[in-house]
Amino acid sequence: MVRSTLAAGAAAALALAAPALATAHNGHGHGGHGHGPRGHEGAVIGGVCSPNASLLGYSDALDKTTFAGSDVGGLSALTLGQAGRWGNARALVDNQGSTPARSYALKLDTSRRGEPRVRVVGTTALTRADGTAYTGRDFDGEGMVALRDGTFLASSETEPSVRRFGRDGRQLGELPVPERFRVAPAGEASTNLTFEGLGQSPDGRTLYAGMEGPLSGDGRTAAGEGLNRIVRWERDRRGDWQPAGQLGYTTDAGLAISELQVVGDGELLVLERGFVAGAGNTVRIYQAFTAGADDVSDVESLAADGVKLVAKRLLVDLGDCPPSGATNPGAQANPLLDNVEAMALGDRLRGGQRELYLLSDDNFSAGQVTRLYRLAVTLPGEPLLEARASYGALDWQPGPPSGNRGVGAANGVTPPFPAQPVPGFSGALDDGRGGFWGMPDNGFGTKDNSADFLLRLYHVKPQWKTARGGSGRLLLDRFVSLRDPDRKIPFAIVNEETRDRLLTGADFDLEAVQRDNRGNLWFGEEFGPYLLQTSPDGRVLQAPVPLPGVKSPQSPDLAPGETPTLPASGGFEPLAASRDGRTLYAITERALSNEPDQTIRRIHEFDVRSGRYTGREWSFHVSAAADRYVGDAQILPGNRLLMIERDNAEGVAARVKRLIEVDLGAAPQADGTLKTRTVADLLRIRDPFGVSLPAPAGGIGFGDPFGFPLQSVETVVWLGGDRLLMANDNNFPGNSGRVPGTPDDTEAIVFRVPGLLGGS
Repeated sequence: MVRSTLAAGAAAALALAAPALATAHNGHGHGGHGHGPRGHEGAVIGGVCSPNASLLGYSDALDKTTFAGSDVGGLSALTLGQAGRWGNARALVDNQGSTPARSYALKLDTSRRGEPRVRVVGTTALTRADGTAYTGRDFDGEGMVALRDGTFLASSETEPSVRRFGRDGRQLGELPVPERFRVAPAGEASTNLTFEGLGQSPDGRTLYAGMEGPLSGDGRTAAGEGLNRIVRWERDRRGDWQPAGQLGYTTDAGLAISELQVVGDGELLVLERGFVAGAGNTVRIYQAFTAGADDVSDVESLAADGVKLVAKRLLVDLGDCPPSGATNPGAQANPLLDNVEAMALGDRLRGGQRELYLLSDDNFSAGQVTRLYRLAVTLPGEPLLEARASYGALDWQPGPPSGNRGVGAANGVTPPFPAQPVPGFSGALDDGRGGFWGMPDNGFGTKDNSADFLLRLYHVKPQWKTARGGSGRLLLDRFVSLRDPDRKIPFAIVNEETRDRLLTGADFDLEAVQRDNRGNLWFGEEFGPYLLQTSPDGRVLQAPVPLPGVKSPQSPDLAPGETPTLPASGGFEPLAASRDGRTLYAITERALSNEPDQTIRRIHEFDVRSGRYTGREWSFHVSAAADRYVGDAQILPGNRLLMIERDNAEGVAARVKRLIEVDLGAAPQADGTLKTRTVADLLRIRDPFGVSLPAPAGGIGFGDPFGFPLQSVETVVWLGGDRLLMANDNNFPGNSGRVPGTPDDTEAIVFRVPGLLGGS
């Protein structure tokens, strides 16, 4: 149940109090079915909520009804299946003062054009084994699972507990609960933040209980995300449930686990819900993948380095569903929303979809709604590693010696270097023939130390390691040198007086590359920041184009004494091109210095034909102000912008390496930003065929699941369908995310993201 109590140490924005929401269109029933008007006749009901979820309908028929002298409300759990002589579903009441703890048998009918019809057909009081009643004062029911023999399990937040009840509601047993999950001071749990979700595997052998909030020993991340535990039990041959492990799960900032369901082996659905006064509820449902996650039973804190938590991917934000005529007198961004606490997977539908039911808990408040939702969802599989290859950190390319000035020794490598290294790729282009062009950045990181590093694009012919074998090597067979023989660049460059005027890392810090509709190349650059245009063979075609009003500390345009408006190394890291090559989308890696909210990143539209910025821009949030960077970007069909978001850590300390997307055609949120969606967690990619193996001694991120725990993950290329190519910038010789103390190779992977373009 959601109450006004705050979790210890949580900020006001993390309050989990239930909203005071009203529904004017339903009155109280009178002891029977309580099937009132739905309140949305004539409205367009349902519609697309996300690429993998649609609202089929909803019903308020249970709201403010009574049955057998009891108030129907406070419904915090829902199960489907036989629930008595006439019922095919059961709902659990959390608590209502000193009234008896109880569940309701429901008759659920979905024959009416997808809109659910529901009524109460029975009630069962929950009692102890001796027949004495549980009440709202000693039982706070939050999760429920129906067992095959007609009995059921119910979790209570009070202690917390998971108890087994017979068909008549009499307690038959109680599951053992690890001591640290007890409410403080007996354990580390906070009052009203314990076992909120309860789910059972389809085979009936495994049970999961999700903690609404974190234990005191786990806490929250710096961004306010909850580090919550999910407890697992296994059923033995005698039918008894025994603790069998724990998983770690990270909730969104301000949200808590409200319910969970088990889809199948290694996959859960997790309902995250929160409330902010004046803004209303947030209700999000995530796919959660447990393969490769650590058993954290003996882990003191989920915040420790190297702990592998459950991977998650957003399935649907209920606030993105069409309102469908729903009303709510409370402050809700979408009047369809309320305090959703129950979830149940239903039948299979055509096209591989599943029914998903949600139910809101009105807390017996006149200002809240008991609402049943019916959705159709597609459950895409996990990202799957298809191929991997690498280029050795100490393999050289032709050219002059480099690293002669200002480059420090690292990971056993001491400069200067005999030729040109390949310090990873910060951008890439598909060559359409199974290879790609890879672009390093400026070499060694600064203007001062990179004057002897030549800017190039390397053509790469991968010899992929796949499930069928392969050497796993990246072959670099030729390169294109960037140069300015026509003197288009208006400021002095390192090779100013030479004939070819080859560009170096002291002239530009290139971080992204795209082709336009004429086949010319455009580079996103950090020193200016600039957009730099060249011919396909690397010849500069025009003066670099600055972003109006924005200059970094390294900008050649910065006047003496002028204050830069962008932090160092914060310029154009991502650069995307429209599918027709006529428009570019440039994004600064870091926020402008004067940006009040440092989590803001802005997308600037550039017209290739006119060579000018259009003045049109979008914005979005990264997940935290500190230590969050935006890497490469690509446009997907549907005008969706795919981007890399990463932290600056590597190896076991890496926490955020993921792909996110925004819909450039979507309406902005209340603060004017576009909503982001996580597409893939790059630290958790399935590798069931051993593509990443054998692992080197001390290697990190190899095996199943495979991870990309490299500091600078900066390259993504859409290969069509659900396939993506990614590569790293290894900051040679400084990074050692794979094997500590050993310089990272340049590494490329191809993997599939089911549902990338919507659907499975």
